[in-house]
Amino acid sequence: MNTLSPILLMLIAFAPLVGAIAAGLFGTGFLGNCVSRRGSHLITITLVAFSAIASIYVLFEVLNGAYFNDSIYTWSVIGTTVMEIGFLVDSLTALMMVVVTSVSLMVHIYTIGYMAEDPGYQRFFSYISLFTFSMLMLVMANNMLQLFFGWQAVGLVSYLLIGFWYTRDTAIFANMKAFLVNRVGDFGFILGIGLLFAHTGSLNYNDVFSKADELNQITVLGDWHMLTLACICLFVGAMGKSAQVPLHAWLPDSMEGPTPISALIHAATIVTAGIFIVSRFSPLFEMSDTALSLIIV
Repeated sequence: MNTLSPILLMLIAFAPLVGAIAAGLFGTGFLGNCVSRRGSHLITITLVAFSAIASIYVLFEVLNGAYFNDSIYTWSVIGTTVMEIGFLVDSLTALMMVVVTSVSLMVHIYTIGYMAEDPGYQRFFSYISLFTFSMLMLVMANNMLQLFFGWQAVGLVSYLLIGFWYTRDTAIFANMKAFLVNRVGDFGFILGIGLLFAHTGSLNYNDVFSKADELNQITVLGDWHMLTLACICLFVGAMGKSAQVPLHAWLPDSMEGPTPISALIHAATIVTAGIFIVSRFSPLFEMSDTALSLIIV
């Protein structure tokens, strides 16, 4: 089995972050205005285009049998618990990488014309590049800590983008509504991660999935299977991001943001993050008929 280059995967994930920093810190007056309007879209589009092309290459490699699952950096060690930054690239991840980067690239290009007269031009390009980075970290993660970081980062950038025109009261109301409703879902999400971590002692996907049978034997809160409860909590998080009833109220108001945001976040990427979570944790979900029935409903 071919092994993908960790350097290439890091470049794919962090290239949009570099663009976001360049446009956001050096184009908005925060650390100067050395990046012009033209410079901001050239830098961010070039770097996102690199990520998109490299993601397509990774997808073809994965289809030919390539695979990657390894730690890149150890962030912290608490007792026997290792908190790492790492990547898991299989067919699901490779497909999502192509979807995220290609849609983001199209949105970046469309934004040049749509936001041409807007005074927040550089700030907007910084935000959408930062969103691309956050989404890539979410889908490429090989552990639940990094997954949660990406999950919260896309929520933060979504908040910034929905309220991009912050002088409008309606935009401020809309981004606060999105932020609060998503916190309800995220509370369920972190409970699910916490349950899995408490009973497996690991944050790594493979370690958790390998103990699925053991988790299914543990009962909590009376007759509830621990695995079922964890899956339902994870799905509550997915419901928030995917705007499923009853956590759907934030989505109509979120159209207060500029139109490219509706295309990037609410049509192509953030709402598919919930579906991605269910797919990623499918080794657990498929062992719980109760959780699967809830998803069907």
